[in-house]
Amino acid sequence: MLGLAIALPIIGTYIITSVVLLNFPWLVHKTKKLKFRCRHISHRGGAAENLENTMTAYHHALSMGTEMLEIDVRLTADKQVVVCHDDDLSRVTDTDWHISDLNYKDLPPLMKTLNVQFQPGVTCDAKNDDCHIPLLESVFEAFPNIPINVDIKTNSDVLIDKTHELICKYDRKDLTVWGNFSKDVTDKCYKKDPEIPIMFSLKRGALLGFLLYSGLLPFIPFKESFLEIMLPVTMIRRFEVSRTMKIICHIVDWFLISPVLFKHLDKRGIQTYLWVLNDEREFDFAFNKLKVAGVMTDFPTKLKNYLNSGNAPQPAEHTSSRNERSELIKKE
Repeated sequence: MLGLAIALPIIGTYIITSVVLLNFPWLVHKTKKLKFRCRHISHRGGAAENLENTMTAYHHALSMGTEMLEIDVRLTADKQVVVCHDDDLSRVTDTDWHISDLNYKDLPPLMKTLNVQFQPGVTCDAKNDDCHIPLLESVFEAFPNIPINVDIKTNSDVLIDKTHELICKYDRKDLTVWGNFSKDVTDKCYKKDPEIPIMFSLKRGALLGFLLYSGLLPFIPFKESFLEIMLPVTMIRRFEVSRTMKIICHIVDWFLISPVLFKHLDKRGIQTYLWVLNDEREFDFAFNKLKVAGVMTDFPTKLKNYLNSGNAPQPAEHTSSRNERSELIKKE
């Protein structure tokens, strides 16, 4: 009885403190201050409306009001940082070469028609002759004021070093998010330069679920500034998946897709982005039910129309200048 009499007040105090700090995290944590807050994010530049990760896709996405470009980077044999999701080029070109085996000048062009990876049954046709795999430097040079989400696709010190050199060269530490699902890669990015915002890795993202349900979440500091997470129900809707995968998706959905978690992170200045959402029902669920900061989509036009419809909550004030982005689009 004595032990219970001692334990109950301690447990009660812990629960009350956890709930208070869950709602008022600034009492113990300094709120992260970022230069940008994005609702409209174009996945691979908008892979369903233009060939993925091409300059044409990026320009089109900006014309549709995108506030951030999501891109993937890899390293060629001659150590050039290029923007392409796959190392194995068989999905996007007429060859079975690998980017890592070729010099930049020898990279083959993209096919004129590509399957949209996250929208089964949908293809995207080239709108012009831009079928080139671009250099990351070309992207940074063309879009100096646009936030860019850089997915470091391989655990390569050289790739991280060269990407960092370009981020510094184009003075965009405060306009770049980088990292990967791999904790090793993301940790290397943070160690390379703590001033550049990073995303949660897969392991660190899973940890959030444990911290939330154990009540520890409000007490733990985070070096990450962005949680970028797939909406599991989209996997079940769009793809033929096994029963086991369906169960896993439902567990992840229950465990991590939580407006309580997202709201708490948002109060700490950590933005949550869901991917890859491609229809109005998904947009509405993300913004109105889950209260996320932003959505990554293959259809920038659809997302623009949804946001312009007035069905989404009004955006928080951006700390970055909207005028800069408007002027850049005018110049293009």
